Amino acid sequence: MGRYRPPPPPRSKYITPAGKARLQDELNYLWRVKRPEVTRAVSEAAALGDRSENAEYIYGKKQLREIDSRVRFLQKRIDQVEVVANVPQDTSKVYFGAWITLENENGEEAEYRIVGADEFDHEPNYISIDSPLAQACLKKSLHEEISVSLPTGTQVYCIISIRYR
Repeated sequence: MGRYRPPPPPRSKYITPAGKARLQDELNYLWRVKRPEVTRAVSEAAALGDRSENAEYIYGKKQLREIDSRVRFLQKRIDQVEVVANVPQDTSKVYFGAWITLENENGEEAEYRIVGADEFDHEPNYISIDSPLAQACLKKSLHEEISVSLPTGTQVYCIISIRYR
């Protein structure tokens, strides 16, 4: 099997102000705190002598590559994202940044917030705008039914609440 990996599908460029701040904080931490610590550790390990059998040196170099890769990704991503800070004019429909409460056929309720692809894993009730559930909800109104194709089958939900902030 070759090393080729197909490019990932394009991600949404939208992000909340808190999400962009979190990306910026991560970038600052990696560049100003973590990278200098690892660089210092690699320098100390290199001073010990034979680098080919020095596990601390080898591991430190690997950490530096990973940090540099993440820094490059964050720098590019922060330049690409578009911060959505305003509430839409029509708050009766689901748009980016909305908190929605869905009810399934069994009467069970779940609340989600639609956020950008870079921030959905930070909170348990955040879902990516690129997810099938969020895509099904976008531009829908209160009490409208949506159906989502899941691996276990099609699930039907009713939007019972929409709020912003």
